[in-house]
Amino acid sequence: MISDNDIVKLILGFKIKHLRLQHKISYQELAKATGMSVSYLNDIEKGKKYPKPDKIGALAQAFQLEYDELVSTRADKKLRPVIELLNSGFFKFFPLDEFGISPDKLIDVFSSSPDRISAFISTILKMVRSYQIEKEHFYRIALRSYQDMHDNYFPDLEEAVQSFKKQMKLKSRVPYTYDQLVDVLRQQYDITIDRVGLSKNKKLRVFRSYFQPEKKVLYLNEGLSEGQENFILAKELGFQYLKMEERSYETQLNKEASFEKLLSNFRASYFAAALLMDADEMVKDIELIARSTTWKPTLISKLLQKYQVSPETLLQRFTNLLPHYFNIRDLFFIRLKSTNDLIKYGISKELHLSQLHKPYHNELDEHLCHRWVSISSIKNIRSQKADFFIDAQVSEYWETNSSYFCISVSEPNNYRGDGASSITLGLLMTDALKGTFNFIKDTGLRRKTVHTTCERCSISDCDNRVAPPSFSDKKNLEVELEQELKAL
Repeated sequence: MISDNDIVKLILGFKIKHLRLQHKISYQELAKATGMSVSYLNDIEKGKKYPKPDKIGALAQAFQLEYDELVSTRADKKLRPVIELLNSGFFKFFPLDEFGISPDKLIDVFSSSPDRISAFISTILKMVRSYQIEKEHFYRIALRSYQDMHDNYFPDLEEAVQSFKKQMKLKSRVPYTYDQLVDVLRQQYDITIDRVGLSKNKKLRVFRSYFQPEKKVLYLNEGLSEGQENFILAKELGFQYLKMEERSYETQLNKEASFEKLLSNFRASYFAAALLMDADEMVKDIELIARSTTWKPTLISKLLQKYQVSPETLLQRFTNLLPHYFNIRDLFFIRLKSTNDLIKYGISKELHLSQLHKPYHNELDEHLCHRWVSISSIKNIRSQKADFFIDAQVSEYWETNSSYFCISVSEPNNYRGDGASSITLGLLMTDALKGTFNFIKDTGLRRKTVHTTCERCSISDCDNRVAPPSFSDKKNLEVELEQELKAL
């Protein structure tokens, strides 16, 4: 993360580099005019050094500016968007190093064509304001991009889990029980579990858990499944073992969460999943699934029972291992939530690897396609009494060449008591997928033509439509009007 002091250095460096290029002054010429070395000027422009007042005065004189005009964080209209971005607070929390970006590289990019860069940044800032995009939304998008960069597989965390198990003398057998995980927390980190405190306060029902660092107490709310409880315990072990200082203490990150907190939360969650589902063991299980010539829901239910994890934890673990061990990189993962009317659904979590896949979250209040297996599985779990419902289908996207094999696991929301949710893993139908999983050739697999939302869908005979095709109708009208104009 970049400090306030670093931001001030970057702004001054950007302004000086812009002025030097604008006046077509070389480093050697500026060095002669100011009495500073070329290397020192280079460090100033890169935001590594901040000159003393007498040197700033010399620079201002060289550019025929007033001292205050040079050190001010204000700038003319052309440079203002870049200065606003640097001064916005975003770079204070965003770990550029995780993306292989250094501050001096940013200055080089911003200075190379400031007019165009400023116009581009200004456009982005206006879009952010128009669509009321909060910085937390941006952080989450950035985190998904970070996962995509690494194919959602992190060797350092996999190795950390193996070192942890060896150090704690945990046997490799699965599943790890609630009592085992509680014992490690208590014996190694002096952390106790409280299953009453949160549930007593109705306002705190939004939090599944909360860690009180001073008391070293991990509070668990009531209504959690065994898999959810085990994940929370394993996640806290991840926080402790990885020694994360910048972290969240509640399961639902608050609005003030920084990118660093979000990243720490992700790393602890990854650690938890890798601890509960050993990579080598899981790869063997996936290989067994791959050999099956027909698709059966029991292929997934057996793994849920074996590892005693939630459907979300299981399918997310697939997104770690499929790219690394099976070369299946084109995939998406979404968590869908419903309300009691079973009409409106929302994507509360998503991950896209290799590309932006067809099902996606939007802020336009549109109705997601009810032909998705993500939605049909929720409707199924609502009509029967079961812990979860597993379904799959090949989703063929209307008027495209994109098809996905989608596995969806839905479960009632016993914790919140407000509807149901589903977790879906979608795998693009590529040669790599067809060559890995034998059941993809199963002619008995259900196939459905789907779209993204009802508003954008032009399928005329859809019996699952819950909203008129307003966006599609508008596009058709535009084409019709254009044809009428040409006919004049």
